[in-house]
Amino acid sequence: MAGKDRILVLGPTGAIGRHIVWASVKAGNPTYVLVRDTPANVNKPRLVTAANPETRDELLQNFQNSGVFLIQGDMNDHQSLVNAIKQVDVVICSFGRLLIEDQVKIIAAIKEAGNVKRFFPSEFGLDVDRHDSVEPVREVFEEKAKIRRVIEAEGVPYTYLCCHAFTGYFLRNLAQIDITVPPRDKIFIQGDGNVKGAYVTEADVGTFTIEAANDPNALNKAVHIRLPANYLTLNEIVSMWEKKIGKTLEKIYVPEEEVLKQIKESSFPNNYLLALYHSQQIRKDAVYEIDPARDIEASEAYPYVKYSTVDEYLNQFV
Repeated sequence: MAGKDRILVLGPTGAIGRHIVWASVKAGNPTYVLVRDTPANVNKPRLVTAANPETRDELLQNFQNSGVFLIQGDMNDHQSLVNAIKQVDVVICSFGRLLIEDQVKIIAAIKEAGNVKRFFPSEFGLDVDRHDSVEPVREVFEEKAKIRRVIEAEGVPYTYLCCHAFTGYFLRNLAQIDITVPPRDKIFIQGDGNVKGAYVTEADVGTFTIEAANDPNALNKAVHIRLPANYLTLNEIVSMWEKKIGKTLEKIYVPEEEVLKQIKESSFPNNYLLALYHSQQIRKDAVYEIDPARDIEASEAYPYVKYSTVDEYLNQFV
């Protein structure tokens, strides 16, 4: 029997990349990461730091101790990128929003290397071909959609991973601004709170990503993570939280006009987070029908995966 595909993760120390690496190791795939001599210096929102306290150096050492192959290279060094890609079968990119357009360099390297079975571009959010979001997130989603079109035009085999709302961004604070734990007194809810959203832990995103990487049926399709126990309205989640803490929160429902005003008047990262919340809670960007010709519903394709539920996730904050 042939061994499992070798997987290269680009952006391995980021909020999602680290979980993809660990999931690949756990699945038994030979796992490689591209490491720069000098890490990027990008300020992260406090919420992301709270969800991912482990430092870059700690992560890399832990990776190495677990048998991960560290390859020195840089996305801006074409030859080093080609050399890294030639060593693997699958390339998974988890770059942050500022580097989305730079993925054309990865596509060029994949084309030159000529051996890649699958490329996962940096998506890991809503389906960028199905959204009605506003700025500043709309620009990022449009950049991701452009990368999809380049991949398809170049004939690069792909899988798009659509996971919607990370618990680290959306759930650990119940979509509130400037806090990193769920509120215990009052909560601001965009819209009427009755729109379904899809929530998933970053670790489970890693697990489903590797499941898709090892699944030939996911070739040239989008994999959607909308898990039954986690496909909930914010009102349902708040009710769940209230039962856990034995207290009723004051609920302040914010109409869309006011939300849009807040987005325009806020600075980064709050404007970005507000726009992400708006996309799911008001514009219904997690509510759509699957097209079997181009989509896979992760919970149906990989029903054996034991994922963390919203209910379980909230227990850590009680």
